[in-house]
Amino acid sequence: MGCGNVLMGDDGFGPAVIKKLKQRYNLPEYTHAEDVGTSIRGVLFDITLLDKRPEHIIVLDAVDKPGRKPGEVFEIAVDDIPEEKIIDYSVHQFPTTNMLKGIQDQCGVKVTIIAGQVANKLEEVKPGLSEPMRTAVVKAADKVIELLNSG
Repeated sequence: MGCGNVLMGDDGFGPAVIKKLKQRYNLPEYTHAEDVGTSIRGVLFDITLLDKRPEHIIVLDAVDKPGRKPGEVFEIAVDDIPEEKIIDYSVHQFPTTNMLKGIQDQCGVKVTIIAGQVANKLEEVKPGLSEPMRTAVVKAADKVIELLNSG
């Protein structure tokens, strides 16, 4: 699931990774890649209600985590999602974090969060990723494929 608002600069990281995955790779049949934009809460809620849930959810999102370099791609645990959010419709808010934790802990679904460190935090509408985040998109897409191939 690619999270983020493409109208808010680097926050469009998640949707950009999904687009790159669909363009660059022949994804396995058992995989579904979706740009959920700012609607991850609804999707996560639906997953909690399913009789047959996915085995693994990979969430792609932009973060602003101190000590990280712009464009750095890294995994974070559900419990380590930074409280500071980029915009109001981000995966970094409750109850989204609580839903991810519940899906992982109570539903038995593996949750991996692949984050891209923002170069710029925007307070206004400005589409387009920074140069470091454009590079991060390719790295994150490669990381998703690596996770899919490792089982």
